[in-house]
Amino acid sequence: MTLVAGVDTSTQSCKVLIVEAETGAVVREGRAPHPDGTAVDPAAWWAAFVAAVDAAGGLADVAAIAVGGQQHGLVALDADGRVVRDALLWNDTRSAGAAADLIAEVGAAAYAARTGLVPVASFTATKLRWMRDHEPDLVARIAAVALPHDWLTWRLRGYGPLGESPLGPVLDELVTDRSDASGTGYWSPTTGAYDLDLFALALGRPAREADPTRTSGRLHNSGDAAAVVLPRVLGPGESAAIAAATPELRGSRAGVLVGPGAGDNAAAALGLGAASGDVVVSIGTSGTVFAVSPEPIVDETGAVAGFADAAGAHLPLVATLNAARVLDAVTALLGVDHDGLADLALAADPGAGGLVLLPYFEGERTPNLPDATATLSGMTLGSTTRENLARAAIEGMLCGLADGLDAITRLGLRPQRLLLVGGAARSAAVSTIAAQVFGVPVVVPEPGEYVARGAARQAGELLGPTPPWALAVHAALEHPAQPQVRAAYAAAFARAHDTAV
Repeated sequence: MTLVAGVDTSTQSCKVLIVEAETGAVVREGRAPHPDGTAVDPAAWWAAFVAAVDAAGGLADVAAIAVGGQQHGLVALDADGRVVRDALLWNDTRSAGAAADLIAEVGAAAYAARTGLVPVASFTATKLRWMRDHEPDLVARIAAVALPHDWLTWRLRGYGPLGESPLGPVLDELVTDRSDASGTGYWSPTTGAYDLDLFALALGRPAREADPTRTSGRLHNSGDAAAVVLPRVLGPGESAAIAAATPELRGSRAGVLVGPGAGDNAAAALGLGAASGDVVVSIGTSGTVFAVSPEPIVDETGAVAGFADAAGAHLPLVATLNAARVLDAVTALLGVDHDGLADLALAADPGAGGLVLLPYFEGERTPNLPDATATLSGMTLGSTTRENLARAAIEGMLCGLADGLDAITRLGLRPQRLLLVGGAARSAAVSTIAAQVFGVPVVVPEPGEYVARGAARQAGELLGPTPPWALAVHAALEHPAQPQVRAAYAAAFARAHDTAV
């Protein structure tokens, strides 16, 4: 039995799955939490990875490994391989003004044509611009820029801060994959290359792609004008390897194949076996709607991000900041648990008696409203019940995601099946109401760590072709669409944000 490992270094925790390469059956697993916050010291990710590997029984019998993880986070390293500041995560919105500046300087249509993206605060390029404008002394120290999964892959392979890793800060050994690179705002899914002019525009420093053939991978003078190193982009099927065992990482050993890894959504697509015609709706810390497309997608409005996937195709995606935590907030308000919220919501009629929640508790990314707040409307003596509030919370969260699906279909993709995943998908109310809001068949896979599973799938494919892994299905639902729910949500949005319906 050949074993492979998949890692998910997410916003909230690190998960490690050890699976059979042929079948995807989980043999062992482990997890460890990450700290809260929108700016985090990456050392906490490494500590969680070490703990999760230990909880999973170590890597001594693993033939290959790959890392999936949260997208967009900015990990800036100096010449000694140390971070120059806490990593700014995808959900750190301080760079909203920087995003507007980049759009003004390049133009939304031109930016989308060059990268598939229109800048918003989530993307790495905007965080670089924010550092340029607010932390110029730190910018001068930057020798390399990586994403969270790039950095953890680098550490896994034996590289890292001077004096803290077996091989030290060989910056030219940084690697990434096309899916995560496509979320930076300075890499093109169309050309398959970095747009170094856009990087320089963001940070005010030149850059180059890592080159492991260089005799000296370390930059010795972090204060000079040397180009900032960006991770080498590995294609599907390419691999690196663990170059030296790290004693604290149980069972690591030189020579084990390491996959390119992937951004979290691209890894989840691999883990689900998503194909053309499938749309994935993931309801976790953030909400995402994404589909597999054979061709690059360019949306100059910025509603749809034209990401690459991890398998050589493309992954147009819409993301929302407000997802499962909307339900957390309303369960706390109503004094129930999530099962209680589901019971209340299913006891209410579609449309929640006219009660509509615009769920922008933490601002919003799509639509781009970083300073917005949540709004509850339609309150009357008759409509303001616990049941209607519970249903309005679920409908509001799903309507925001359904708007994302509309944006994708306007670009020519036609969904045949909706795969509903994430912690909130386990709610009977969420899956039932999703079928009514989206108006397409909904499949709810059995709960699982699909990002880690996708990373494991990628690791397994490094060893040779394997048959598709079976997807266990928890529920499959079809319900008549309830268009009045979407219409009421659109009207409430128009009133709150002064737009035409």
